[in-house]
Amino acid sequence: MASHFSNSVRYARSRLASRRLAFAAFSATAILVGASLSLLAQAQAPVTDQSAADAASRRAADRIRALQRESDLLASQERTLLVELRKLEVDRELKSEELASAEHDLRHTREQVAAASARAATLQNTAETERPDVERRLVQLYKLGRAGYWRMLLDLDNLRSLGRVYRTASALNRLDRERVQEHERTLQALASERQALEAHVRDVQKLYDRALAARAAIDRSVAKRTELVSSIDTRRDLNAQLTGELEAAQQRLQGTVAQLAGRGANVALPLRPFQGAVPWPAQGVVVGRFGRQTTNSRFGTAIARSGIEISLAEGQPVRAVHEGTVAFADQFTGYGNLVIVDHGDGAYSLYGYLSSLEAGKGAHVDAQTPVGSSGRDPGGNPALYFELRIDGKPVDPLQWLKR
Repeated sequence: MASHFSNSVRYARSRLASRRLAFAAFSATAILVGASLSLLAQAQAPVTDQSAADAASRRAADRIRALQRESDLLASQERTLLVELRKLEVDRELKSEELASAEHDLRHTREQVAAASARAATLQNTAETERPDVERRLVQLYKLGRAGYWRMLLDLDNLRSLGRVYRTASALNRLDRERVQEHERTLQALASERQALEAHVRDVQKLYDRALAARAAIDRSVAKRTELVSSIDTRRDLNAQLTGELEAAQQRLQGTVAQLAGRGANVALPLRPFQGAVPWPAQGVVVGRFGRQTTNSRFGTAIARSGIEISLAEGQPVRAVHEGTVAFADQFTGYGNLVIVDHGDGAYSLYGYLSSLEAGKGAHVDAQTPVGSSGRDPGGNPALYFELRIDGKPVDPLQWLKR
């Protein structure tokens, strides 16, 4: 046992010498980490509830998959101005979601960096606190010589004290060994945290680069759409083509609503008695009115609009104006993501230009139930399209909505 412990002591002394160099290296790493954080991170976001964070990540992943499916679908469709405009808008939304995902991951990784830094600092303090005591014990052992505590046994002159001294020597031997082993575990944990910290810092840089790339991709998508819209505004042939496509989209929408007639959603409270008291689907400014409207003053082109367009910030909640059943919830050329709610007795409300859908086909909704989030019109302007039909025919929503 004496030989074994003597070897442990020599090993611990050599490890302590090498760990002094490790402390210096760790200090340099800590300085580097601090510099990296100051460059890559702003104020650290508070650690959020993990379940809420996981739910947000799942929603973001679902949104990205939905946009990717629509992008693939648009790529297989005939090339028209409406399809091209929608493709550019979907690409912008997709890159925006990727940017949001990258920024979320970046915040989470920065939190991990902060936590790892705190743990490493605590371990370093612990190691520095333990080191003097361990070194002091090693010095005392060295002074005792190679025999260590067992010299005490040789100094005994009677057998009565032998058992007591033997137990004492064994206990001291065990305590010293445990003290050295505990210090060694602290140093190993410190080295592990340092490696984790360095890995997190590399992840921060990768995520930061990913966010920059996504932001640049968004700018490119917006620039392409702006260029196409400018061409439509300045070229008579393109403007006429877009007007024709919008009218065709409106006719297809009319056909879709006509196919829904006769299915008869079961609604306890009909919509008809609420003329002039229907709540607005969202708060905003009406920029496109019901009826025939000029779409381009340069060429005098016009289109008969069956609903209204409301200008509002992108991503605002859009709510059902009355109870009913969702009869349609999908992408519709010319209207982006579209939701149609059947209010029974031939009454329908339509919500277009949505950036996301909150209600699926067949779902029952009450008044003010969210059906989606506001998006952008084909020209790229933040807007909501809202249409109201009574007896299956379009009516001016402004005559039904609350004043």
